[in-house]
Amino acid sequence: MATYAIGDIQGCYDELARLLEQLAFDPSNDRLWSVGDLVNRGPKSLEVLRFFKSLGECSVVVLGNHDLHLLALAAGNQQHAHTSTLNAILQAPDRNELLDWLRHRPLLHYSKKKQVALVHAGLPPQWDCTQAAALAGEVESALRDPGHQEFLQGLYGNEPSRWRDDLRGMDRLRFIVNALTRMRYCDSEGTLLLKEKDSPGTQAEGVLPWFQVPGRRSRDERIIFGHWSMLGYHEADNLWGLDSGCLWGGELTAVRVRRKKSFERIALSCPGYAEPG
Repeated sequence: MATYAIGDIQGCYDELARLLEQLAFDPSNDRLWSVGDLVNRGPKSLEVLRFFKSLGECSVVVLGNHDLHLLALAAGNQQHAHTSTLNAILQAPDRNELLDWLRHRPLLHYSKKKQVALVHAGLPPQWDCTQAAALAGEVESALRDPGHQEFLQGLYGNEPSRWRDDLRGMDRLRFIVNALTRMRYCDSEGTLLLKEKDSPGTQAEGVLPWFQVPGRRSRDERIIFGHWSMLGYHEADNLWGLDSGCLWGGELTAVRVRRKKSFERIALSCPGYAEPG
């Protein structure tokens, strides 16, 4: 039995199918993990969503910012609606079943067997995996609550940008969401710099990739993440970044996840459905 983790798909269903064929993926025996961003911008978000839902217990999907955007849009939050290519899902006959399934996905998955965490963007430097999983659970409870629409109405915003244990209410939930699904850069104190998006090496002084902040509490833990296409495939220091820009004409990347052996990378070149910017 093999476990594969796959990078951001964003509606690129044909490329996903080709990569799984290359892997000889067998849903009756293998497991498929996704770092999130199943949907938006690519041409076949509905097909991607239906496919992962059909996998049942043999898949693990953590929510990305585009997946949360779909849920917010469906709940009536029209902020950023102009950036969406999600009408096929919102008008599908199985819309409600798909959205209910998506609402019940985690924000972070930790596998004790593989000794690795799966998350969309990363972990802020103040948290280790244990704390991050507990805080992710708070957002998961809000998403699964009958009143989840209220939470989704307050989803967007860049504040607060710094974690405090005494954060409460929507401020607390919004920080957790931003950290786990939107973060790329921080300052040396762990403040989220959510407007910084370019590739490492181009940022201003004092702006650090989240995984390079001194004293990061999760530095000894293994983490698989996505979200950062301009970072590209990244493998260093117990970290595997899998967003290699399939949507933008890069690659769709998967790794075979092992507990003791090194991960094996498998990548597929993609034609690209959008241009950066």
